[in-house]
Amino acid sequence: MSTPQPSDTSHWPPPFLLYLGNAPDDLAAKTARGLVQFRPEWCVGQFRGPQCKTSVHVPDMGFAEAVQAGARTMIVGVANAGGSLGEAAVHDVVAALDAGLNVASGLHERLASHPRIVEAARRNGRHLFDARTPPETPVGNGLPRAGLRLLTVGTDCSTGKMYTTLSLETEMRARGLKADFRATGQTGIFVAGRGIPIDAVVADFISGGVEWLSPDRHDGGWDLIEGQGSLFHPSFAGVSMGLLHGAQADALVLCHEPGRAHMRGLKHYPVPGLRETLEANLEAARLTSPGVVAVGVALNTSRLPAAEAEAACRQAEDLLGLPAQDPVRDGVARIVDRLQACFAD
Repeated sequence: MSTPQPSDTSHWPPPFLLYLGNAPDDLAAKTARGLVQFRPEWCVGQFRGPQCKTSVHVPDMGFAEAVQAGARTMIVGVANAGGSLGEAAVHDVVAALDAGLNVASGLHERLASHPRIVEAARRNGRHLFDARTPPETPVGNGLPRAGLRLLTVGTDCSTGKMYTTLSLETEMRARGLKADFRATGQTGIFVAGRGIPIDAVVADFISGGVEWLSPDRHDGGWDLIEGQGSLFHPSFAGVSMGLLHGAQADALVLCHEPGRAHMRGLKHYPVPGLRETLEANLEAARLTSPGVVAVGVALNTSRLPAAEAEAACRQAEDLLGLPAQDPVRDGVARIVDRLQACFAD
């Protein structure tokens, strides 16, 4: 049994069984959902507990059944406040290891912190991978770096920053542009096969971690850096600020879910407006990238009927003078058009 660094996929190889446990809602299963969306060929099934309230729409399987179907690793595909594993999940992880699966998790509570899990991995010759175990990184220095970088930012957590960043990569590559997704969260790390769990990095090293993730680039291509949190979320603004400073972004894309009543997990904090969010992010980003510009707005309109979704995009465009699209419904072509126009040779 070993715990590799985040770029070592040999210890958590696909195909995957996606563990949903007793996820209470769709957002709680966002890691599993992201893998199904962007790496469907890796996902053979899902395991759901008796109180699970969501699905990622792949076959339900037990652990032995998943092994028979070809699964090699179980991904703990849920996220919760505080990132705790819980007794039921510990029991299930041990059962998965006993069935012959490796296990990978992106929760803050490490698999390797549980003696029962470690012992089960040892006796079965299986590997554990904790995606939130960060590599060693330097303190940020803010020195200018060669290359072009885009960072997604948000009005709140879970507004579609990872999805938007991956959609930008797909669109840009389809146009023949050089573009690479740089993962900063557990789901992105599982999708990309490498990255840094930036919210697990000691605060003094966050900006340096992003500098490490996106070093000098001399091929004219773009590093597309996955954003985290929100400057307006009292719980997670610190990691958002560190990302802004470390990314040295040339361009920002603002992500937002229309109709969300309050910050995720904080009913006493309303979601900020688009204009104030964008202005605050641009101002913070200018510390290390004085010429940063906004190039678009990505809206998560999944909860809106088509007509209301279209109206929300128009309203955002009128307010900010930027192309606004839902990456799922509309793609991100117009945002990439603006990006290319702003950075034309």
